Amino acid sequence: MKPADQRAHAAIRAELSRLARYDDQSLVHDNWIRQRYDCGCYPSLMPARTATVETAWHEAGHAVAALAVGARFSSASIHHSPGSEGRVHGIRGGGELGFVVDAAGQIAQRLRDWTMLDHDDDLRAWLPTWKSDGGDARHFRRAIAGRDELRAWRRSEEVLIPRRLQIREVARALVVHPRPLRYEVVVAIVTAPDLTERR
Repeated sequence: MKPADQRAHAAIRAELSRLARYDDQSLVHDNWIRQRYDCGCYPSLMPARTATVETAWHEAGHAVAALAVGARFSSASIHHSPGSEGRVHGIRGGGELGFVVDAAGQIAQRLRDWTMLDHDDDLRAWLPTWKSDGGDARHFRRAIAGRDELRAWRRSEEVLIPRRLQIREVARALVVHPRPLRYEVVVAIVTAPDLTERR
């Protein structure tokens, strides 16, 4: 890691350790709340805070999935802009499991509040409704190239469910830190001994 990344990682770890007992919404840096509130996108600070946490879990899912399938990216961000709540920038690689990265945002959001679609009939009913998701649904379907969507989704869950703690930690890092997280910082968060030992 570059010195700037080392400093960012140390600051994030210190802040998360200090705030370990707090829930995700209590951690959100004012920078992210204000971005969403000041643009008039949310009626008050509370829904802006909630949206920030949801976005953080979504983007953390993409980032952790990328690491899991051997893909790289430049940074993970929850920066709010017109038409975007956040993004993992410059994802490349992943090979035949690249579709896992595309599904990961939705799966991570479901892991956050334990609303997984356990029954295949429920998943079959939901999948056709998954359309407008910043391009994730379109990329997922392109990546599986006509293969069975349900099986590809279940494969994505197999990769991500054991990594819930990693997703949670990256999401908490995203909300507590006022800037995007570079790839090297995300790697350091995900490979922290306390997380790898609990997997």
